[in-house]
Amino acid sequence: MAEVAEKKSAVSDVGAWGMNVVSSVGLIMANKQLMSPSGYAFAFATTLTGFHFAVTAFVGFVSNASGYSASKHVPLWELLWFSIVANTSITGMNLSLMLNSVGFYQISKLSMIPVVCVMEWILHSKHYSREVKMAVVVVVIGVGVCTVTDVKVNAKGFICACVAVLSTSLQQITIGSLQKKYSISSFELLSKTAPVQAASLLLLGPFIDYYLNGKSIVNYNFTSGPIIFILLSCSLAVFCNISQYLCIGRFSATSFQVLGHMKTVCVLLLGWILFDSTLTVKNILGMILAVVGMVVYSWAVEAEKARQKAVMTKTSLTEEEIRLIKEGVETKPLKDVELGENKA
Repeated sequence: MAEVAEKKSAVSDVGAWGMNVVSSVGLIMANKQLMSPSGYAFAFATTLTGFHFAVTAFVGFVSNASGYSASKHVPLWELLWFSIVANTSITGMNLSLMLNSVGFYQISKLSMIPVVCVMEWILHSKHYSREVKMAVVVVVIGVGVCTVTDVKVNAKGFICACVAVLSTSLQQITIGSLQKKYSISSFELLSKTAPVQAASLLLLGPFIDYYLNGKSIVNYNFTSGPIIFILLSCSLAVFCNISQYLCIGRFSATSFQVLGHMKTVCVLLLGWILFDSTLTVKNILGMILAVVGMVVYSWAVEAEKARQKAVMTKTSLTEEEIRLIKEGVETKPLKDVELGENKA
């Protein structure tokens, strides 16, 4: 039974990662067509994210109303705190991309892995084996080689990048903490946080987007093409949001960051196939190194779990032996050494 349960859990884990990779890559491709100048030039990223969370909130409401999922209580202040952190992450990422070069933006995203590791160590006293640390370094180097090109930075851009990295890392750690603290499923938590995020982003998003690109969403020409892609983007975002919460709840924020870079590799490959993006030898070598790092990371995590399981098993056996010894001492009749008789 235990083996069957383990196999089912492994299948569920793979399914969660698969959903996240497929929906995330699909979302990036849809947004690329929607937002690029050669596409529909919908240059309102923050407002679009508000649309994403509005649709996600609607799906959560329908799910709760139909009885598909239960609604558990999470304090309002926790939801507001999480929404502030999450919205700061979204705004900070957009500002970082606007103020910095693409190269520095990619470096800031890569820095999230060590930042998450340090924050989990500070907040939850989590430690990592040497193999896991080495695998993380390999992944960072591999993704860095295939994505980082020009690196230009300025004071404002650096501050925005720091805020974005810290808030994004804290957001991902908080998702796992809230699920454990309130024994709430990933979808239930998402249905709680999505309405707050949607309301705040739809309210502030148009102003943030206007500051970022000087364009007002009111003046955008909504034809059938961009509307279809907005609906497609929102649909994919629902699956992307659910799978993100699901993955972090099942694994950890660090694992989510490391294996999440598989999406970067997929985006580069699909960009080359669908959009005629340039793919150099450096890109290919970097992707190979990143994939190797991800495989090593997965192996290192599983090896660490096996070691912990072995230690727990050994500990439980020792305790059992101690209990049996104690019971034996209590039930075994005492023998008078001098007389050679048993005492009742």
